[in-house]
Amino acid sequence: MISFKQLPLEAKAAVAAGVVFFSMMLSRSYLAEQLELRTRRWLLRLQMALFANALMLIGSLHVWRSTVTTFSRSPAASSFCFKLWKIAVFMFLALAHSSFFTMLFLVAEEPYFFSLAAYTCLGAYIILIFFLFTLGSVEQAYRFLAGRGAKASTGSKNSRTAMKPVLAVMLTVVLTIVGLLNASRPPTINSVEIPVHKLPLSMNNLKVVLLSDIHLGPTVGKTKLAMIVSMVKALKPDITVIVGDLTDSEAEIIRPAVEPLGELSSPLGTYFVTGNHEYYTSDVSNWFELLKSFNIQPLHNENVKIVSPKSTEDWFCLAGVDDIEADVLRYSGHGMNLKKALRGCSSEHAIVLLAHQPIAAKWALQERPDINLILSGHTHGGQMFPLNAGAYFLNPFFVGLYKVGQNTFVYVSPGTMYFGIPMRLGSRAEITEIILRSP
Repeated sequence: MISFKQLPLEAKAAVAAGVVFFSMMLSRSYLAEQLELRTRRWLLRLQMALFANALMLIGSLHVWRSTVTTFSRSPAASSFCFKLWKIAVFMFLALAHSSFFTMLFLVAEEPYFFSLAAYTCLGAYIILIFFLFTLGSVEQAYRFLAGRGAKASTGSKNSRTAMKPVLAVMLTVVLTIVGLLNASRPPTINSVEIPVHKLPLSMNNLKVVLLSDIHLGPTVGKTKLAMIVSMVKALKPDITVIVGDLTDSEAEIIRPAVEPLGELSSPLGTYFVTGNHEYYTSDVSNWFELLKSFNIQPLHNENVKIVSPKSTEDWFCLAGVDDIEADVLRYSGHGMNLKKALRGCSSEHAIVLLAHQPIAAKWALQERPDINLILSGHTHGGQMFPLNAGAYFLNPFFVGLYKVGQNTFVYVSPGTMYFGIPMRLGSRAEITEIILRSP
């Protein structure tokens, strides 16, 4: 029987990740009610950081072997440049691993440079891992197709071995720069017209501005939020909605960065529903109070009547549900409750639902197919290559407008900012201007 000491480093990292994950499950099941809220909050976030780092260690070992160990037997291995390269790779990996801990220790009104550097390295790390794996797979396929019995010369074999990490690093550098430049641009304004069944004629052309996934935290601060608020105000919406993942931090810590939200002023109100990241902060109640102080109404499995300015008899039902992650985390007093959220909303009037995750939108339509429009976020449009493919396959609605059935639409925002990694590849941040049409 193989002992733990005999296991390769990758296997040890996998075991460590499993242990941390198991501890997370135990904490949620048996310690949730015994620990103080603040202690529980820190424990959860620390466990998540440790779990991510344990998984990353498997990839980091592969990166080190591909970009450093591969060249250690070459004549240049004793040169000063190679020593600098080893230090650079080590610092790159160390920064990537430290990114998850900045959420615990380095959150303020504006992002710290260290946090931006760490999350940039994390983004580059993901791209590099992808290319190393892809190029390695191509190499293995080439060897198979060329014939397992064919023998290549030592020189050509070493040349191909060296070419793989060099090409992967070059592609990573180029895409990292492109991704950083793309994410640094202001969100695009995307105007979408959506017919809403049973919307009163007096409310035709009602303008709703949709924000999602701003992720105030280590890499998004007050300056970017102020820019978003300024762009929203210029659109002069009748209603503004924020469909979750506004923040990655506790309300008290990041309160100064949230102040621009107080400038939002929509005649028919500004509304908010939770995303999964609000529950990761374990500080939802304080966030609700803070948002209310800015005249932003949280819809905590509840609804409001949006009454037409032209006629008090014309209205539609705007409802919001808690994010489904609240159920997974067993967050007391929270969890998606569609029946409660739509209490009083009948099919005689138009129904618009705010639900952070597209999977929640799917579940809602299975239970209440009479919902006319659902506004979601969560996917970020994949945010960056190569994560786009995973986000596409994991969500029933990925990004943009979908028609479901005869009279129902789902719109999924690609996000107004980004989560952690200040990069976007294959997606663009967006503020969505939705024009409701009466059919």
